[in-house]
Amino acid sequence: MAMNSLPTADQIKRIPKVLLHDHLDGGLRPQTIIDIAAEIGYTALPTQNAEELATWFRESCDSGSLVRYLETFSHTIAVMQRRKDIIRVARECALDLARDGVVYAEVRGAPELFTENGLSMDDVIEATLEGYKQGMAEAKAEGHEIAVYSLLCGMRQNKRSQEVAELVVKYRHKGVVGFDIAGPEDGFPPSDQKETFDYLRKEDAHFTIHAGEAYGLPSIWEAIQLCGAERLGHGVRIIDDIDFSWPEPKLGQLASYVRDRRIPLELCPTSNLQTGAAKSYAEHPIGLLAKLRFRITLNTDNRLMSQTSMSFEMSEAVKAFGWDFTELQRVTINAMKSAFIPYPERLKIIESVIKPGYQKITSE
Repeated sequence: MAMNSLPTADQIKRIPKVLLHDHLDGGLRPQTIIDIAAEIGYTALPTQNAEELATWFRESCDSGSLVRYLETFSHTIAVMQRRKDIIRVARECALDLARDGVVYAEVRGAPELFTENGLSMDDVIEATLEGYKQGMAEAKAEGHEIAVYSLLCGMRQNKRSQEVAELVVKYRHKGVVGFDIAGPEDGFPPSDQKETFDYLRKEDAHFTIHAGEAYGLPSIWEAIQLCGAERLGHGVRIIDDIDFSWPEPKLGQLASYVRDRRIPLELCPTSNLQTGAAKSYAEHPIGLLAKLRFRITLNTDNRLMSQTSMSFEMSEAVKAFGWDFTELQRVTINAMKSAFIPYPERLKIIESVIKPGYQKITSE
């Protein structure tokens, strides 16, 4: 089978995948939420049926209501306040990703959100890393190799980003590979955290910044030029700096800079449909940005809230844009090149896992 033929659903499930933008508290199994809620006496869930709960999360996030969208996270955060529950959620995360063909993942979370019942942020980080370790071992026993690392988020609207950044440095050789800021973009520009980003650069630490999702080009410019972001979390609004009214698209200064510098875009199409960045997958800017050879990566964002997976995202891209094996391999290698682990380790995964994996499936 040629690399330029369209992959089937079964082939998409089996090809190696790389995931850079996935939130731990946005990817819980519905049954896990129900189980833990019963143990801790949490009674605010809208239903005790796992299938109905999955549908409720998706519909709440599809509703266009910010109140309902934020309510969904109140439930997942509520069941992640004990060490053993964080371990369980992280273990299942690694296992679920591995079963979907993900070979490398950086999963992010804001440790401050899970300290309501007395855990310290160190406790949260250590429980998360323990969960990933268990999940990776369990996946290996099933025949799935996966490497899962942690990104630590500071919340834009709170004042704990510096603490979190210092924990990134503390745990950087123990499974934490970088920093991010999350939370509402509008009213909380990246430059508010500039001192923290300066600190991270002085410490030679990696970081990405949520920018260009709900808010436009100014947040992208600040993230890159004032704060020094290595990657853009979403970055989808860079499309606003491209003029498509000409025979050939004309890139503005910022779009040219992002493309020329090969700044990775952590694009999450299904999630963006829920937040209004596009009306349909086919209209999502990822198709045009791929054609213009930006360094795009394909991601899930919140697997529970969007009822998505890497296989689903790839399948939708194949249907919407006619992406073949070559294009899927390109975005996978883009992601691996953009990972926050050392270069030799990135190269090893590309050469020994991704390329052979694609070759095996396309030669069947």
